[in-house]
Amino acid sequence: MKLTKFILGAAAIVLGAGVMQAESKVVAHRGYWDTPGSAQNSIRALVKADSIGCWGSEFDVWCTPDGELVVDHDGYLNGYGVESTPSRIFTAQTIKNGEHIPTLREYLEAAKDLKIMLVCEVKPHTNLQNEKYAITQILKMAKELGLEDRMVYITFSKPGFIQLAKEAPKGTSVQYLTGDYIPEQIEFMGGTGTDYHYSVFKKYPEWIKKCHDLGLTVNAWTVNKPADLQWCIDNDVDFITTNDPELLIKMLKENKGKKKK
Repeated sequence: MKLTKFILGAAAIVLGAGVMQAESKVVAHRGYWDTPGSAQNSIRALVKADSIGCWGSEFDVWCTPDGELVVDHDGYLNGYGVESTPSRIFTAQTIKNGEHIPTLREYLEAAKDLKIMLVCEVKPHTNLQNEKYAITQILKMAKELGLEDRMVYITFSKPGFIQLAKEAPKGTSVQYLTGDYIPEQIEFMGGTGTDYHYSVFKKYPEWIKKCHDLGLTVNAWTVNKPADLQWCIDNDVDFITTNDPELLIKMLKENKGKKKK
């Protein structure tokens, strides 16, 4: 009996080791912008995120009324709204580091020489047809530039999420940002993961294991305080989106060192 218990216990340890989650991955929120010469959603922020070893860099995409895809978060700048302003005017606007608003093509062209994963947030558009067009063109451009294997897609838009889940190449990561769907619903809609504010996972920590049991990934945003970052690390969050990627990289290295001891 004792021998049987010992064998079963040893097997459980081996199986447990086999299903342990990999180390959390660092996603720079809108690139690494909180550093000299950088700015949110700038090409410089993308390059900086790559240079410090981030796994991924998140950025936001809109479609102008004349069909140009641009990288911007708020959807307006200097009194111009992206959904109502011709691209020649909107892309002429400059951001805090002096760069002009980049087109998606310019952004992805800059990414081709880097190694970082590209976490593309498709913004919800007031015009659903423009949103559908944007998604189709994003997928087309990623293929054209040879970046399909480095793209991750996230969105707050339910129609956009469903479209991405259907049209993105098989194996592509498609994550939903609205934290009011349980993991089973995300799986049913064809997504590969949840990308919720970290407070959602703190409220429903059991969702993390449920996602993993369903084969879904877990991404938490936007996590900046050391205590919250540590909570995500300790609770096996797969991807942590942060405005302070250097701090998270440092904490992950320290945690790795403690485990070795």
